[in-house]
Amino acid sequence: MKIKEAGLSRGLESFPEGIHPTAIIAPEAKLGKGVRIGPWCSIGPDVEVGDGVEMVANVIVDGHTRLGENSRYYPFTTVGLAPQDLKYNGEPTRCEIGARTVVREHVTIHRGTATGSGLTRVGSDCLIMANAHVAHDCTLGDRVIIVNNVVMGGHVSIADDARVMGSAAIHQFVRIGRAALVGGVAGVEADVIPYGSVLGNRARLVGLHWIWLRRHGVKLEERHRMRQAFRLLYPRDGQGDVFATRLEQVKAQFSDDPRIAEILAFIDAPSRRGLVRIATSDFSTSETEAG
Repeated sequence: MKIKEAGLSRGLESFPEGIHPTAIIAPEAKLGKGVRIGPWCSIGPDVEVGDGVEMVANVIVDGHTRLGENSRYYPFTTVGLAPQDLKYNGEPTRCEIGARTVVREHVTIHRGTATGSGLTRVGSDCLIMANAHVAHDCTLGDRVIIVNNVVMGGHVSIADDARVMGSAAIHQFVRIGRAALVGGVAGVEADVIPYGSVLGNRARLVGLHWIWLRRHGVKLEERHRMRQAFRLLYPRDGQGDVFATRLEQVKAQFSDDPRIAEILAFIDAPSRRGLVRIATSDFSTSETEAG
């Protein structure tokens, strides 16, 4: 498929305002209204660019990729390139970025694989900071924040409103629940419950994400119930009944609470990696922030 250079092979007059003459755009690519494409960007033939998208400079988008409306891409970002999977054989797998998501410098987001879901998806209103890597078949929900230098293996699932701090590494097939917090430089090799907070290498569960809960209007009474359920499920001294017994106790006492029910449903769902373990050392974070 021959790719033409904008402004040189097609003539500047044939391009809408906002596309730099050095941008390289395949004639088959679909561009929405009001897009802004800066110097030396490259857009492949199977790419669909939504209305209002901005590529600042030196952005490469390829594969069967869709960029959501008003999303923004900073220099040296690559989106939709082939996955780093030796089994990948050129299949027409996909990549999707949601509306208003911001992708900062040197981020890499790879398309899916035929042996996986076939789709890598980043939701709407996300922020992916510089040098992060979103691997093949990963799914990020809405309003997710990925801080600098975070790396994730393939098939990672990160639910809405989660926060992953700088230089964390997430093992393939790990699930991170809604509004969970992953601390900086954490090595996450197992699933993180919704609203959970993990620290360390290897990452261990140290409490719930109280700051997010408080900032998003969860009332004090509900936060106290969540703390009671959490401490019943994960005793501080690590003693007590086996986990399955504690889980049934929490279900019996707290399953009428929607957020606790969400945690319980996450625990019951199928998992390739199991659950992150509770911290055995005394981390002085978040436990005092339940009130």
